[in-house]
Amino acid sequence: MFASLSDRLGATFKQLRGKGRLTENDIDETVREIRIALLDADVALPVVREFCARIKERALGSEVSAALNPAQQIIKIVNEELIGILGGETRRLKLAKNPPTVILLAGLQGAGKTTLAGKLAAHLRTQGHQPMLVAADLQRPNAVDQLKIVGEQSNTVVFAPEPGNGVGDPVKVTRDAMKFAKDKLHDVVIVDTAGRLSIDSELMDQLAKVKAEAKPDETLLVIDAMTGQDAVNTAETFARDIGIDAVVLTKLDGDARGGAALSVATITGKPIMFASTGEKLTDFEVFHPDRMASRILDMGDLLTLIEQAEQTLDKDQTEKFAKKVKDGEDFTLTDFMQQMQQIRKMGSMTKMLGMLPGMAEMKKQIENVDEREIDRVEAIISSMTPAEREDPKLLNGSRRARIAKGSGMQVSDVNTLMDRFVVAQKMMKQMAKGGSVPGMPPMPGMPGMRPQQKKVQKPGKGAKKSGNPAKRAAQDSGIEYEAPSATLTEIPSAFRDFLK
Repeated sequence: MFASLSDRLGATFKQLRGKGRLTENDIDETVREIRIALLDADVALPVVREFCARIKERALGSEVSAALNPAQQIIKIVNEELIGILGGETRRLKLAKNPPTVILLAGLQGAGKTTLAGKLAAHLRTQGHQPMLVAADLQRPNAVDQLKIVGEQSNTVVFAPEPGNGVGDPVKVTRDAMKFAKDKLHDVVIVDTAGRLSIDSELMDQLAKVKAEAKPDETLLVIDAMTGQDAVNTAETFARDIGIDAVVLTKLDGDARGGAALSVATITGKPIMFASTGEKLTDFEVFHPDRMASRILDMGDLLTLIEQAEQTLDKDQTEKFAKKVKDGEDFTLTDFMQQMQQIRKMGSMTKMLGMLPGMAEMKKQIENVDEREIDRVEAIISSMTPAEREDPKLLNGSRRARIAKGSGMQVSDVNTLMDRFVVAQKMMKQMAKGGSVPGMPPMPGMPGMRPQQKKVQKPGKGAKKSGNPAKRAAQDSGIEYEAPSATLTEIPSAFRDFLK
């Protein structure tokens, strides 16, 4: 969603790099470009004015003029101000002291409230809660049936005594749901309310009555992030007339410009609590302003990537594999397939690559990543015998032809996979010896992570010396020179194959 804004800001900051000192004209030009980028992203005008004024004020201050690298200091200021307009701190759900905790979902029709209800229930279940969904949207056709399906997918109880489609009283349904939740010991109740295509008095009156009956601990406004300034106007009206505690953004994976996400927290004064990033129930995350700002500025979001790995990866299998690498055992094709399957559990490869720092320059390659590649790998390896998976040296020409035919692939596909496997095998052997992973920097302070320095004969008198100062110093010390490792912004080998 923020691709266009990220590109514009990246181009602006690129012009600052290499400058040892920034003049007032440089700062004015930078702020002007930032203002244009934000307006182009459909950010509300009052938010843009305040944001740019704060950046200019800080950029002209001592924190930039006294900095060793003024360009990086400007980026730091923009990052901090972005965090500010996105809400500042992460907002968590406030649970009731005496269960059940009641969460009321409000919003216009089409914003994604019903699907969001299922995602929120699934999220709460992973935290040990026993949520219940309440079908209080009795106006929209098939809204009750949709909630039942979502509840079944998320393995959540749905309270739906009325068929909906214009039949039933949402206030009575809400009242009965509270009693049912207490009797069945559900500790969280999520109420899905009716919406309209636009705000009207009937919608607001019904919401007010349902809210009065539910007495929610959290009233969450669900907003379609692709609707731009209309989303901000809607949020402002709901906050004024009904009262909300936080905002939930849906369709954050869309191709809109992202103005709603950057405006709604400042305009309403209410934080963004959750974000829906796809169609699956698992495409749901807590909204972290600092991490979102980092993504916009192409600094990555490794914390979210790590959290996803912790939640989805098989801990026992991961520990078993780590022990195998540590003990120096052979990395087999079975291990290779298991690692690919683990990656697939984490979700979209495109999203994961987008969370790595410095990926903006490879946006086209990331967008062209074939998510079915892991399926092809699994098909090829599954067509091998157990002996071939354990000992790839058995794979001669005739065996590779048989595997290709059995997996519905070409022999060239099998050969390509084997080339990738050889690279992965070498990487695992290097890790077992304590070396760094290809494409990633060595970890300072870790045993065995420093590159081995080989002694070489010192150059004799009059011998030609390198023009590279580091290499010349190494020659004078009688040590073989090794070039520096790759930077953190370089793509790890594990992902590089998918960008070919």
